[in-house]
Amino acid sequence: MAALKRIHVLLVAGCAIAVGLSGRVQAQDLTIGTIGASSDAPLFIADAMGYYAEQGLKVSFVRFDSAAKMIPSLGSGEVDVGSGATSAGLYNAVARGIPIKIVSDKARNAKGYGFQAIMIRTDLLDSGKVKSLKDFKGLKVAMSANGNSENAIVNYALVQNGLSYSDIDPVFLGFPNQIAAFANKAIDASLTVEPTVSELLKLGTAKKLVTIDEVFPNFQTAVIFYSPKFVQDQPDNAKKFMVALVKAIRFYDDALKDGHIAGPNADQVIKILTQYSFIKDPAVHRAIISQAIDPDGQLDIPSLQMAWQFFKDTKQIDGSVKVDDVVDLSYVHAASKALGPYVKKSAMQ
Repeated sequence: MAALKRIHVLLVAGCAIAVGLSGRVQAQDLTIGTIGASSDAPLFIADAMGYYAEQGLKVSFVRFDSAAKMIPSLGSGEVDVGSGATSAGLYNAVARGIPIKIVSDKARNAKGYGFQAIMIRTDLLDSGKVKSLKDFKGLKVAMSANGNSENAIVNYALVQNGLSYSDIDPVFLGFPNQIAAFANKAIDASLTVEPTVSELLKLGTAKKLVTIDEVFPNFQTAVIFYSPKFVQDQPDNAKKFMVALVKAIRFYDDALKDGHIAGPNADQVIKILTQYSFIKDPAVHRAIISQAIDPDGQLDIPSLQMAWQFFKDTKQIDGSVKVDDVVDLSYVHAASKALGPYVKKSAMQ
């Protein structure tokens, strides 16, 4: 008799279990939450290059507007691995006994890699109505979600210019939705990331006012999260996943040159991004300012602490859970040790 096909059952925890005739578990899928931006490149690369498969893992991706909206799914275990900005919801979840962990770098604004920018509507800038952040009082400023570190960096930038977060009218829109909002003048400004930045520049509806590497060098825009269920129920897979991820981060880093995806691996990375991200035009990916990622997955703790302070000052968290309570770098340390020191690939290799 021909062998019967395996039956895949999707569990509430977000794990697809392959079950044979004997009922024994034969494979497990991991569910990864993403926002679908170019900053999710390492997660996509690890899949496309077979790094997850090398570790005996199979993944599926679930799209969210922001990491803040991902936190409940991480807490419940519907999503095993998440990606995006830190948020007040993260600290409040941990305070309620749901130990979600930040486990790796995913995107930072290193000098020359300011992939995140504060954008201003073109007509406001060209007319002289808005010349700098000092003119932001009363403006409608879009961010992807309420209660995340984007709010903190906007506040930080405003404070440097004599204003604060309370002086603006915040609007919460996913990055792709900001494109239409600029076009119909529903917003005046936004904090956004590539590739939305480049798409807005291409359309001409908004211009860069300042990049975040100029505001707060190495600002930690996005991180990788592990759900408590993933850590508890699949500790070996949590370690294996990180080996695949760090390998993908290094592949991505090899593709970087002068702030762009223009290094030795550029063609492969751009092909993967056009397949997985919400921008399908390779020319946009070549034009974007790319995010930096530490090749060992290390985090920029000062920027996490700055965001934590904003959440506390605005009474979104009570402060009982600190940054150190939500960070666990043991996975990236183990992965980096297993892979050995990073040596950037040269164009001649």
